[in-house]
Amino acid sequence: MSYKIILDSCGELTEAMKNSGNFENIPLTLKVGEKSIIDDETFDQAAFLDLVAASSDCPKSACPSPEQYMKSYECGCDRVYVVTLSAELSGSYNSACLAEKLFKEADPYTKVYVFNSKSASAGETLIGLKIAECEESGMDYDLTVKTVEEYIEAMTTTFVLEDLTFLERNGRLTGLKKIAANLLNIVPILGATPEGTICQLDKARGMKKALSKLIDIILGYCEELKAERLVISHCCASERAVYVMEKIKERFPNITVYINDTRGVASLYAGRGGIVVSV
Repeated sequence: MSYKIILDSCGELTEAMKNSGNFENIPLTLKVGEKSIIDDETFDQAAFLDLVAASSDCPKSACPSPEQYMKSYECGCDRVYVVTLSAELSGSYNSACLAEKLFKEADPYTKVYVFNSKSASAGETLIGLKIAECEESGMDYDLTVKTVEEYIEAMTTTFVLEDLTFLERNGRLTGLKKIAANLLNIVPILGATPEGTICQLDKARGMKKALSKLIDIILGYCEELKAERLVISHCCASERAVYVMEKIKERFPNITVYINDTRGVASLYAGRGGIVVSV
């Protein structure tokens, strides 16, 4: 018996996940003006961010096609688990589900299940780690699906960004009260709703105070969830990520913390300096 865990490329893989042989990323496509960038192992974060900064066009992302997902399902494994961006933020979930339906018509024996992360970036990573934990413990397929779905309902994703421009211009902040962040140096602390949309949890004047509030919120989640692990993803902000980790470990020294640099999609929407934490 064997298994495979697929994340769309908004979810980062740790080095251990990459080396395990059980994980794979399915790339989204990033579009800046007339240029298309595949969010795969060839992605160059620095060059991409420079391209975005130099362009007057609003960059966008396009989800993987059902054909891309189907090809990945054809892996010879007995159980295939898929984790996608929140269905409220991307078409990736629907694309993966359509691929699942088509694949099962051709191969009714391989078990394929698509999880709507109701999150992004670090949240997808955290879910991938949970699936692997269930599988490695010997849990059967149905119980793994049930356990992970319950885990998704309980987990939280919180983030602070220096620039909300691309989230706003791409319609990812629908229903969120507009914040004059640039004019007033107000940094919102954002999170995910139970449905997987973006909401504002708090705000602060300046990034230093925003990080302090972010840490307080995360510490509360760690206490409430009795968390054993969390994931921090950052875009060109390794010092901030380490600072957040150290503050969390001061309170919860035994918690396992994973720090990842963002892939293409998360780099696009988080921008330089962005921090995303899932627990």
